[in-house]
Amino acid sequence: MKSHLRSLARLLPKGVLRFDPATLQANSSDAWVASALPTAVAFPRTTEQVSKILAFTYRYRIPVTTRGAGRGYVGGCVPVRGGLVLSLVKMNRILEISPADGVAVVQPGVITAKLASAATRQNLFYPPDPASLKESSLGGNIATNAGGPRCLKYGVTRNYILGLEVVLADGTIARLGGRTHKNRTGFDLIGLFTGSEGMLGVVTEATLRLIPLPPARSALLAEFNSLTKAAAGVQKILRSGLLPSALEIADPFTLAAARKVIPNAPRGDSLLIVEFDGQPSSVKSELNTAAKILRSSSSRLVAAIGAKACENLWQIRRGFSYALRDTGLVKLNEDVTVPRGRILDLFRLTARLQKKHGVPISSFGHAGDGNIHVNLMAPAGTKPDDRRMHRILDELFQGVLSMGGVISGEHGIGLAKKPWWKFATTPSLRHLHNQIKHTLDPRNLLNPGKYL
Repeated sequence: MKSHLRSLARLLPKGVLRFDPATLQANSSDAWVASALPTAVAFPRTTEQVSKILAFTYRYRIPVTTRGAGRGYVGGCVPVRGGLVLSLVKMNRILEISPADGVAVVQPGVITAKLASAATRQNLFYPPDPASLKESSLGGNIATNAGGPRCLKYGVTRNYILGLEVVLADGTIARLGGRTHKNRTGFDLIGLFTGSEGMLGVVTEATLRLIPLPPARSALLAEFNSLTKAAAGVQKILRSGLLPSALEIADPFTLAAARKVIPNAPRGDSLLIVEFDGQPSSVKSELNTAAKILRSSSSRLVAAIGAKACENLWQIRRGFSYALRDTGLVKLNEDVTVPRGRILDLFRLTARLQKKHGVPISSFGHAGDGNIHVNLMAPAGTKPDDRRMHRILDELFQGVLSMGGVISGEHGIGLAKKPWWKFATTPSLRHLHNQIKHTLDPRNLLNPGKYL
């Protein structure tokens, strides 16, 4: 395999293919605990280079694992079969922002926050906002159909993809969709590739929908002395007729960790962050309504009006993951989703697991759509095959499935959730997945070793 890849290096510009140990190590893992060394790493800059690489690897049956910024939590870009890592970090240009058409054309290596900022400067808005938006790439967001706090009002990454340029396993370049905001020409192949975790093709360009930038924002941070009151607050807000742009919840362990490292972190046992956007008069009115709804059950309310004040509140939320890392424990981040009315049941489940197994569990996330990040705080040095963690995760996932939930809302399956793929799906659904995979990647070369 290595000799073949050295032959490939001679067909590409100097520096595109690298074999040095430091580069191999740097591209062996993501934010999960597993790692595996590839034989080589490619850094293409154009679609044509990606096509040439895949045509070569297809001919010689070399496994290819596509990689973005490496911020995933499920081992999705770990090259478990070795071979070639195809890193798209050099394909990082915003090719166009068109206010007239309401679109952005981007390469997959563009960092999410970079596009959001560029759109804002033209009074446009790209809503998907994963917590890692300052680090994660748009290609990775597409691979996992990432969401974020604003999913409640605006939807996930798929809702903003109008067109894709995809290189298939054999090097064929295909263009899906276009730049129109409506398109009913053929099957929804964009939806097929979005969330496919690099197993069906390599996205080399995306045409994304942009919407008008809401001119005003307001936010409310509500602290509670119990999770029961916080969960009840979620239902009160949504039953009132309000539709926040975001509605987030956090549990006691998360807030305790946050207080050690985040200035002005909340003192309560749980919290909600509710944000509204729109016209100046409406966001003030909605903020006041939310405050009235939550005042009787909360222990403290902090209101924010304007982008800067709102961002100060969101810095607390975006700091949760970093605060958990600072505990010195290994954060096993599971993004389960339950029907919205079962959020309190999910928190009760994680409390029972924590007590039963003696492992701290931090839970926080997108209360508005039931997508909660359940983080097992494992001892330092925990490995992917740790039996104790596996037992806890098994009880967590089985409990979530019994509530009518799913084992992933936005992170994907990858390696981390592979053992539970068969429990989360029916035989007919797995057969359909395998048929699609075989049609588009008959030699099983794209991101092999994951859940298919």
